[in-house]
Amino acid sequence: MTGDQIASLAYLGLLGGALVIWFVITDRARLGQNMRNLALWGLIFLGVIAAVGLWDDIRATVAPQQAVFAQEGRIELPRGPDGHYYATVDVNGTPTRFVVDTGASVLVLTRDDARRAGIDPDELSYFSEAMTANGAVATAPVTLDSVSIGPFADRNVRAFVNGGEMSQSLLGMSYLQQFSRVEIADNRMVLER
Repeated sequence: MTGDQIASLAYLGLLGGALVIWFVITDRARLGQNMRNLALWGLIFLGVIAAVGLWDDIRATVAPQQAVFAQEGRIELPRGPDGHYYATVDVNGTPTRFVVDTGASVLVLTRDDARRAGIDPDELSYFSEAMTANGAVATAPVTLDSVSIGPFADRNVRAFVNGGEMSQSLLGMSYLQQFSRVEIADNRMVLER
């Protein structure tokens, strides 16, 4: 636990202790009813903490996932809660989550995703540059052995590793052009070959 988390936990403990003391002192005649109310509020409080702590797991279970229709030669990506489209793509055999970005010219990996795909980002030469919404960033060109999504597999795919901070890898137009159809309709992105 970090120092901030310990301080928050201590604060919540003090606040809870003050509430317990207040419940006991305010009305000793109805101590039993007060204790039941206190227990009820404690359970509600624990339920809220559990829901907040498990929110990412709950959202991942409930949120729609990408659908692969291998016989029909298409992939459907649901629109995420934030309005973006996400795809899980195998890069050099490693599942990697990408945001589909039609504004990006190329496939761009974060340093962490490159490392998971077997590329050492510290050994790359960041001599190229990309223009982003936040300005220019240094990038390093790489060739990926394999990139596959559903039944579609490509070899020797040109990509770039971002030299700066980036929260998500980008599935840009250089890869999307491999598909004969890219369509957005009814909160879904359809990729077909």
